[in-house]
Amino acid sequence: MTGNDSTQGRSLPVTDLSLVVLIGASGSGKSTFARRHFKPTEVISSDFCRGLVADDENDQSASDLPPTMAPTATSQVEGYLEHPAEAFAQYKEDGVARVVCEEKHMGSRAVALVCRDAGVARERFGVAEGPTGALYTRTGRPFFDDSAVTEEILARLRGAVTAAGLWEELRTDWLLLDAELMPWSLKASGLLRSQYAAVGAAAGAAFPGLLAALEGAAERGVDVRELLGKQRERAADAASFTEAYRRYCWPTEGLEGVRLAPFQILAVQGRSLAAVPHDEQLALIDRLVEHDGSGLLQTTRRLFVDTADAESVRGGVDWWLEMTGRGGEGMVVKPVGAVVRSGQGRLVQPGIKCRGREYLRIIYGPEYTRPENLARLRGRFLNHKRSLALREYALGLEALDRLAEGEPLWRVHEAVFGVLALESEPVDPRL
Repeated sequence: MTGNDSTQGRSLPVTDLSLVVLIGASGSGKSTFARRHFKPTEVISSDFCRGLVADDENDQSASDLPPTMAPTATSQVEGYLEHPAEAFAQYKEDGVARVVCEEKHMGSRAVALVCRDAGVARERFGVAEGPTGALYTRTGRPFFDDSAVTEEILARLRGAVTAAGLWEELRTDWLLLDAELMPWSLKASGLLRSQYAAVGAAAGAAFPGLLAALEGAAERGVDVRELLGKQRERAADAASFTEAYRRYCWPTEGLEGVRLAPFQILAVQGRSLAAVPHDEQLALIDRLVEHDGSGLLQTTRRLFVDTADAESVRGGVDWWLEMTGRGGEGMVVKPVGAVVRSGQGRLVQPGIKCRGREYLRIIYGPEYTRPENLARLRGRFLNHKRSLALREYALGLEALDRLAEGEPLWRVHEAVFGVLALESEPVDPRL
């Protein structure tokens, strides 16, 4: 095709299968020129891509998207679909001698970009106005619609970083945090009302009358013992389901009741920290939590396990059983060395999630623990999810390296868009 700019009186011949790159200062007319001379399907715009990542074409702060997390291998332990013994065995097979078990908070994954001041946010990340940093979801969307709420969280984080002396120690003016924001109901209220609460309400309305009718029939001599026993079990499963999801919901007012549990510093100015061992990472995070005077930050409990030591592994299993037995979601098992390769040179999973027996009712339904249902669910296919987790992890590492090295943000976003593309691959959402 041929583009013609009448203001300059020049013809720009463009042959088929050509790549035209428009480069210029912000506001110089690149987008206008492209709209005038090319079809919408012929234009790839970095502004448009930023809008896909962060709902704002001017927001350049979405710098890394955490990878999806691989689940542990399906357990053959009676009554369990997931059990930590499989996670420990997997890492032992991969040659990982020492792992850390981190408490899994039932919240929403959040990435926080914390800048020392507004000048840093503007100069490095192009944040001209609004929050001095960013707080976004695992898919790159702003966590809160209200920018004032985002700024208040960033201010509290900034205060903790300053009080802990991490700006000076890490020689940085910004840092990127991986964290969990609670309660779950803060972000998933619509899902809770339409799916989980609806199931609980329906069960609460149906079972009392049903059980009363069956018990009445039994008193009149009708043989309904087997049916009554089954319905009592179903009612108990439904009650357990309701209790399971309610544990992760509580009321909030502004930031009152909101908790943020950071567990890794992903990058700082000049370097990625993704390869810093998790014991060192958690020591930095502990200092951050300790110096938080606002009550926002929450500690992530952890336990270190030697995968070749049977007693240590048993201790890890017991720790998980105790935590999930009192309502915890579960844990994530990670190699202490963070970025680790197997003896064959391939990347090892950065983390394997092991969810609790009761928590999984929320995922697989109230009656998933019945033997016939567990037998069916044990046939779940995990390979694609595991492959997806590793590919997203590799792209995330690349994005962090580019960000830390000061590369242009469009180069960082190349890897981020790759993660988003992988997220579109069909995979069982329950895994």
